[in-house]
Amino acid sequence: MNLNWFASLPVAITLCDERGVILDMNDKAAVTFAQDGGRDLIGKSLLDCHSESSQAQILQMLQEKTSNCYTIEKGGVKKLIYQTPWFDEGRFAGLIEFSFVIPDPMPHFVRD
Repeated sequence: MNLNWFASLPVAITLCDERGVILDMNDKAAVTFAQDGGRDLIGKSLLDCHSESSQAQILQMLQEKTSNCYTIEKGGVKKLIYQTPWFDEGRFAGLIEFSFVIPDPMPHFVRD
């Protein structure tokens, strides 16, 4: 059984450490960020890849260990971005970002 299931998952996953240095990314993230360097971004700071306002958001999430969730649209493709802390043996280890392509329109269900 291959336990590296996230490598080929059709969701872009990027992992950084507690200082914002990219530690790893799956195949989809490498393709998503190919124009920025793809896997060559591993070992580089997230701050170098983002605008000033995004840098402030990243630094706040790293300091406060908080999540951030939003949607974007690029080239007619809508995505849900979910950024959240990850922990190693209970110790804050950094942030992980999941980027999902979402359909338009996207069904919404209210369940009680």
